[in-house]
Amino acid sequence: MQPHDPVVRRQLPMIQKIIHDETWLEGERRGCAVEATDPVVRENVCAVVLRVGAQMRAACSGADRNY
Repeated sequence: MQPHDPVVRRQLPMIQKIIHDETWLEGERRGCAVEATDPVVRENVCAVVLRVGAQMRAACSGADRNY
């Protein structure tokens, strides 16, 4: 599914990086390979996106350029 919102489209690479990082980090914690679909990884990704979502949206929409 392709997002119609151009800001969401620009956020996707950032979210993919968060998924990659959280998958790697959980694998390090457990000492074995972990899939991106692992429930712990999903929960961590959601927490990160909720924490930095407004900043990501501002960065992608150009709203931060006014400062």
